[in-house]
Amino acid sequence: MFLSLLTKKEKLKFLDIAVYMIDIDGKPTEVEKKLISRIYGELGREIVEEYTFSKSDSIDDTIDFFKECNQAVKNIVFLNLVQISMEDDLYNTLEHLFLERVEKELNISTEKRKELMQIVYDERDVREKAMRVIKY
Repeated sequence: MFLSLLTKKEKLKFLDIAVYMIDIDGKPTEVEKKLISRIYGELGREIVEEYTFSKSDSIDDTIDFFKECNQAVKNIVFLNLVQISMEDDLYNTLEHLFLERVEKELNISTEKRKELMQIVYDERDVREKAMRVIKY
């Protein structure tokens, strides 16, 4: 969500952190593969073609890059990581710990975290409602 607002470099670095998040618990699930395809669609063909499709040498470097970005960029990154973590409906401790780390290092306040998570919940509710309306 809102990835189109990022600069080219921010988009490429976001792919690093997204791939890390998806791979943190092992091989990507089918749901995670669909999610990353949606992310690629939002980022645009040029970014996807330029991306090397491998995790950066250091997730620490990627997080450090985002530490220097403005708060809106940090919020967009965190929002999308929350969406990735919740997409497959499976709770994963490693994902949770990584989200906590990103939240802390990007200075996401508790209130902002709650607001961003609510956006993800609301979006999921709308998608589920739309699917029910379409199917029945």
